[in-house]
Amino acid sequence: MWDSIPGLQDRALGQRQAPNRCATQGSPYFKFLKEAPDPPKAEAKAKALKAKKAVLKGVHSHKKKIHPVAPRQPKYPRKSASRRNKLDHYVIIKFPLTTESAMKKTKDNTLVFIVEVKANKHQIKQAVKKLYDIDVAKINTLIRPDGEKKAYVRLAPDYDGLDVANKIGIIYTESSRL
Repeated sequence: MWDSIPGLQDRALGQRQAPNRCATQGSPYFKFLKEAPDPPKAEAKAKALKAKKAVLKGVHSHKKKIHPVAPRQPKYPRKSASRRNKLDHYVIIKFPLTTESAMKKTKDNTLVFIVEVKANKHQIKQAVKKLYDIDVAKINTLIRPDGEKKAYVRLAPDYDGLDVANKIGIIYTESSRL
């Protein structure tokens, strides 16, 4: 069966075929094959460097470039008036606390206020400074079990807690009646 197809028997037995005759030195074409000029290595290197691109890595490599656009110049304002600040000084401080424990704190130069839950320490400090015209050293806050926020306002050393509490109206002393 293998005899009918030339060369198949050699291939089936793992034998190699004879090399192409034009690639041997005896061939007239060998002269032309050898004389074909190879591109110089410097040229090839320059061409490769020219074609070289940075490797795109990561998930953002194929993201489209966003071109900067000119700032909008609307024909009319979208809001007629800016929104009112709902957390102003009068909303932040609700009322001073006048419990027995709060009165003890006034002797330690600390006033106790019930404040808005959303207000932070900086906002409470500014509100106390504006409403009562006193300097604040520091503020401690806690949220009570009933959901209200309590602020312990420590006054600056040059203020007396009892005098400030008397001026605000937290405590009523005999000297304030005169």
